[in-house]
Amino acid sequence: AFDTLYAEGQRRYVESLSSYARQFLGQLPKPDVDAISGLSPAISIQQKAGGWNPRSTVGTVTGVYDFLRVIFARLGTQHCTSCGRPISAQSREEIIGRILSLPEGTGCLILAPVVRGQKGEYRDQFKEWLRQGYLRARVDEEVVQLTERLSLDRNVRHDIELVVDRLVVEPGCRPRLAEAVENALRLGKGSLVIHPLAAGDASRSRGKSRSRKPTAGATGPPLGGSARARAGELPVAPVARGNSNLAGDLLLSSDYACTRCGLSFEPPSPQLFSFNSPTGMCVSCDGLGETFTFDDQLLVPDPSKSFLGLAIEPMRVRIGRWRRHIYEGVARHVGFDLRTPWNGLSEGARQALLYGCGDEHITFEWRWSGGVYRHGGRFEGVIAELSEKYRKAKAGFVRRYYEKYMRQAVCPDCRGQRLNAQALAVRLDAKNIAELCAEPISRVEEFLAGLKLTQTQETIAADLLKEIRGRLNFLRQVGLDYLTLERTAPTLAGGESQRIRLAGQIGSGLVGVLYILDEPSIGLHPRDNRRLLDSLERLRDLGNTVIVVEHDEETMRTADAVVDFGPGPGVRGGQVVAAGSIADLARCPESVTGKYLTRKLTIPVPARRAVENGRTPWLTVVGAAHNNLQEIDVRIPLGRFVCVTGVSGSGKSSLVNDILWEALARDLNGAEQVRPGKHRRITGLEHLDKAVDIDQSPIGRTPRSNPATYIKVLGLIRDLYARLPDSKVRGYQPGRFSFNVPAGREGGGRCEACEGNGATRVEMDFLADVWVTCPVCQGRRFSRETLNILYKGKSIADALEMDVQQALEHFENIPRIAAMLRTLHDVGLDYIKLGQSSTTLSGGEAQRIKLARELVKKSAGRTIYLLDEPTTGLHFDDVKKLLAVLHAFVDAGNSVVVIEHNLEVIKTADWIIDLGPEGGQEGGRVVAEGTPEELAAHPASYTGQALGEYFAAQRDGRKLLSVLAESAGRRKKAAAGRNGRDGVITVVGACQHNLKDVSVRIPRGRTTVCTGLSGSGKSSLAMTPSTPKGSGGTWRACRPTPGSSSGSSPGRAWSGSRACRRPSASSRRPPPTRRAARWGR
Repeated sequence: AFDTLYAEGQRRYVESLSSYARQFLGQLPKPDVDAISGLSPAISIQQKAGGWNPRSTVGTVTGVYDFLRVIFARLGTQHCTSCGRPISAQSREEIIGRILSLPEGTGCLILAPVVRGQKGEYRDQFKEWLRQGYLRARVDEEVVQLTERLSLDRNVRHDIELVVDRLVVEPGCRPRLAEAVENALRLGKGSLVIHPLAAGDASRSRGKSRSRKPTAGATGPPLGGSARARAGELPVAPVARGNSNLAGDLLLSSDYACTRCGLSFEPPSPQLFSFNSPTGMCVSCDGLGETFTFDDQLLVPDPSKSFLGLAIEPMRVRIGRWRRHIYEGVARHVGFDLRTPWNGLSEGARQALLYGCGDEHITFEWRWSGGVYRHGGRFEGVIAELSEKYRKAKAGFVRRYYEKYMRQAVCPDCRGQRLNAQALAVRLDAKNIAELCAEPISRVEEFLAGLKLTQTQETIAADLLKEIRGRLNFLRQVGLDYLTLERTAPTLAGGESQRIRLAGQIGSGLVGVLYILDEPSIGLHPRDNRRLLDSLERLRDLGNTVIVVEHDEETMRTADAVVDFGPGPGVRGGQVVAAGSIADLARCPESVTGKYLTRKLTIPVPARRAVENGRTPWLTVVGAAHNNLQEIDVRIPLGRFVCVTGVSGSGKSSLVNDILWEALARDLNGAEQVRPGKHRRITGLEHLDKAVDIDQSPIGRTPRSNPATYIKVLGLIRDLYARLPDSKVRGYQPGRFSFNVPAGREGGGRCEACEGNGATRVEMDFLADVWVTCPVCQGRRFSRETLNILYKGKSIADALEMDVQQALEHFENIPRIAAMLRTLHDVGLDYIKLGQSSTTLSGGEAQRIKLARELVKKSAGRTIYLLDEPTTGLHFDDVKKLLAVLHAFVDAGNSVVVIEHNLEVIKTADWIIDLGPEGGQEGGRVVAEGTPEELAAHPASYTGQALGEYFAAQRDGRKLLSVLAESAGRRKKAAAGRNGRDGVITVVGACQHNLKDVSVRIPRGRTTVCTGLSGSGKSSLAMTPSTPKGSGGTWRACRPTPGSSSGSSPGRAWSGSRACRRPSASSRRPPPTRRAARWGR
């Protein structure tokens, strides 16, 4: 599906572009296949976490945030960041029209604000304005005549507005008004004020000129902040700034500027609301919403010490005399003793030492040679001093030392909202964009539905709102309405991430596209799975082809066709065992999948469960209130297999990963840089010695990492080769057999031509870089001398090329090596190679390798294992093997806690804790707990309802989840509605990875599931997990991530449909003597 169909589609598209464009796009190698016909443009949506970029959010991945940015830029109202008044920009004609819209006969003053809140006498300015012909000004809300001797109190802040004209709104006043508005905007630097006049003054304003000579000899004392009205002054109407009615001033501006505060702003644009753009991001946190700062609790691990006793641990050494006199000055200023234990100091004293005394002036006394020298200044605090040391530190170990006392904290400037003050001051219906994105998706839908827009605004926003509602509607349908648009991608589970990317694809409305999805059902509760399948069927009914790599039974029964790979994993697989309907799979004796679907093979329910007998120790989490958890108490029986269940967003990960694992890692494992989620306490820790978290993260992030190094069996193999007689004669040490140790002084035996990679990189300028097999070692990684050391006729390179089953037979006489390899066999990974790069392993394989590593260790019991959805990527048969390992852990006296949606796992649990009832704020409570049978009888538990249906189906002998007739009816109805759009994608002779010369037909315009044992070749048929980020033909479908080029969309790309070129002779393997095209049985 990925390494063949998607890789070829992407390659064809990229090759159709110019050489200049290709240099910006990643390109996959040509797959090992004879021909592919009927290939549509391909989009791949992989099963992977949301990435590690904290700038990616639910809103940016789905594209919803981009549409919201445009809406707020075009429809939002800017407010002043200082006073909060609304700000709007109007053209000169709009300002004139606004004044002329006042009732006829309205008298007003046209004022130009020239001074706002500034101290000074302004005598020279008054003279200058008088020479320019302006006779009056409004000073501190009072209208006065300008004279040459007029001055103000220089110690008081003043507001000065020149009276540009007095006029009455009446027919024929437009020319005079236009001149006054132009002059007022020039003097007020883009702003003017319309001040209404009383009725009597309005009549006196008719026909009067703006300019006249001032009265000679008019003098008076300086005007203060409350000057009285002088002779000849105009009565002043009540002031109500910011209102447009006749009871107060009307503030108008041709710029985005606050006429009250004098602050100017750039007109809102979509970039203003981007936390990835310098225009809109908060400068303090660079748009991340968080800062890395020192934590006062971590700084003082022992509060019984005094400040002089180095209570603040990073200060490390004795405080010198100069620094000490600074701290003593602070102590005298605040009023405490530096020798007082930290927990005996007042909160004010601790805050002064850590965070400083602000702008307060402190007197310090330096005693030297019998004298006292006093000097003053500010004190910024110990944290400021440590932050400066951390910033200047160059050595990595020094920075790591300080980082032990630091933590992520919400940015104090933007309060975690990522944007600067101007962006946050733009509001739409009383909400800014950050407040809207902090709401759950369900409430965002309600907000958008309740918007009251004018006809013009409706025209602007119609298409934008349609796009947003379509994406939000899909997220709600697949059970993600509890998420917020501000949720960052690294915090999303793999299933959540894939469904979010799928929402962006469905919202794009593309037709005639080949969609390739990798297990879209992961992380989905059985309640929500049906809604996901409905969405995939809608995608198909639009005229697209959907290929799904999946192990979920309901997905298989819903599909129009199923392609089953096998018959075994790894080298024992790579063939199409069966293709067609469920009935076709059932008729094939080699199809393991068909046997499970027809219940010929099952995962048995335990004959008896470990029940609570009064002596069972319990681990209790008290007052869990992290994220959406509702201050719940959760009891976990130890020595049992426990499942934590619930719909998406119900609080499972918050409880197990954020609270339980973080607390156990700190209290049992001694981890330092962990911060458990909010809870009161955990009891029962005395029954445990160690906690182990086994997740699906990669076991290594470099090609040099492999399963043999992870479970540490490679070290034993290297020791074995170093003890061989030929090695002793030559003086070889174990490092000789490592491809990570350089040759020369360090005694390494790797090939230096490729530095132990087995391949060299060739830069292709306008094309993607190409890795070519090393011509020196021929891909074997080691030097010729190292490869001459043989054990049973095999070199170290040969050993790394063996799969686990072959290695077991080869090293059967070495007990320690055989024991370690047997653990990989026990978890169902006997098909992987010892030297297989960890970057090519799936999440399920990586998790089982971690389990194998735990099996290697000697267990004394009293260990608790935590797993988050361990069945992701596993076939029915692999799930059976996984459960055998987990129950073996329990039988050895350990405890196992798993988060799981798979009913096959849940039914085998000793104890179930079901959270919910819904996701988000409607979840976070314990709905039910007990054995699977007890949960199945609970009417309020969605998990219990699914279990009840499962048990009933097994008792009645009916098929689970759906029947073949219903699936056939849906397929027939869908086929009838496609009106002849059907076609076939034909793959001939696919040999990628472990595929065995596979040929297969995939119906276009239908949903096809690729199934089979883990490692049987499903993904090899369709993009490598390490593919370069997409290429783009349709940017809405292949949206680039922040900071990437336009062609770097994660895991998605368009591909063209040109005929596939046959590979050159140098790149093709020699054809077999006889090709047998397998079309399925």
